[in-house]
Amino acid sequence: MDEQDPRLLVGIDSADDGGVYQLTDDLALIQSVDFFTPIVDDPYMFGQIAAANALSDIYAMGGTPKTVLNIVAFPINQLGPEVLAKILQGSNDKVNEAGAQVIGGHSIEDPEPKFGLSVTGIVHPDKFYKNIGAKPNDLLVLTKPIGVGILTTALKQDKLTAKQINDVTQMMTTLNQTAAKRLQPYEPNAVTDVTGFGLLGHAYEMASGSQVSLHIDATQVPLLDGTKALAEQQLFPGGSRENFAWLKEVIEYGPQISETDQLILCDAVTSGGLLISLPEDDAKTYINDLQKMDNIDAQIIGNVLEKRQKAIYVR
Repeated sequence: MDEQDPRLLVGIDSADDGGVYQLTDDLALIQSVDFFTPIVDDPYMFGQIAAANALSDIYAMGGTPKTVLNIVAFPINQLGPEVLAKILQGSNDKVNEAGAQVIGGHSIEDPEPKFGLSVTGIVHPDKFYKNIGAKPNDLLVLTKPIGVGILTTALKQDKLTAKQINDVTQMMTTLNQTAAKRLQPYEPNAVTDVTGFGLLGHAYEMASGSQVSLHIDATQVPLLDGTKALAEQQLFPGGSRENFAWLKEVIEYGPQISETDQLILCDAVTSGGLLISLPEDDAKTYINDLQKMDNIDAQIIGNVLEKRQKAIYVR
C-alpha cells in the first residue's frame, strides 16, 4: 500500500463529510460531492435543495465554500431544456447566496433525472471540524428539525398541507451557513450534518468514531410540523427503514419510545442541520445565540457519555 500523503488531513479512511487537503501552512481545501433524484416537483426548488445539501458538507467541516461543479443526469428529450434550466437556476441562486461560484460541470443523458454538486471550500489546516472527537459530558446540539423523509414521502402521495410543503421546502433550502458561522468562536469536539443516514445514523458514526456513547432525549428532538401524525400512517421512505434495521443492534431505546418514534429518529434526511458535540457552557451559549439572534430553532438533544455497551441510548 502506498504511503499516505501527509498533506491529506481527512481522506477515505473515515466516514467524514468531506476530504481535507493542506496546501500551505494556513490554507487547506475541503472537497465533497452529493447528488440525488428529485424529491419535490418544483424544478427550481429541487435545484435549491440540491445545492443547500451539497454545500452543507463544507459547513459541517468548518469551511467556506468557494467553487462548485454541477453534476447533471437528465432526460432532455422527455422533460425539455426549460425544466433543466430551472434546476440550474435554483442551484446557482443558492450557491451565490453562499458566496460561492459555479464554475462548470458535466451532464449526461439519463431517463431518470439526477442533480447535485461537487463543492470545494477552504479552511485553516488547524481549524477544520471532524465528525469524531466527541468527549464525555459534552452536550449535543441539533440545528434543524427532522422528519424530512416522512414529509417528502407524504408529498409524493399528496398528503401534505400547503403549510407543511412550505415548511419542509424552506428547511431543506436553508443553508447551514449561519449555524456554522455562529460556531466559529467555539471549539466543538465533533460536527457532522444530518442527511441520508438520519439523526441516529450520523450520531452512531460520531459515537463509534469517538469511542463514546451518546444519550439522546427524544422529547427534545425538534420535528417538522405533522411528522408524528404522518409517521403513524407509516409514510416512511425506504431509506428510513434501512437506517432503522442497520442501527438496531447498536441502540437501546427506552420502553416509552415506540417503534414509530424510533423510525422517526432514523428518518432519512435531505439537507438537514448540524449535529454538534460541544462542552456544556459553550453549547448553551451557542444555542442562545442561534435562537435569539438568528431565530434558528436549534435544540440541545442529549449528551455524551463514557463508552458503554451500546453506542446510543434513546430515552
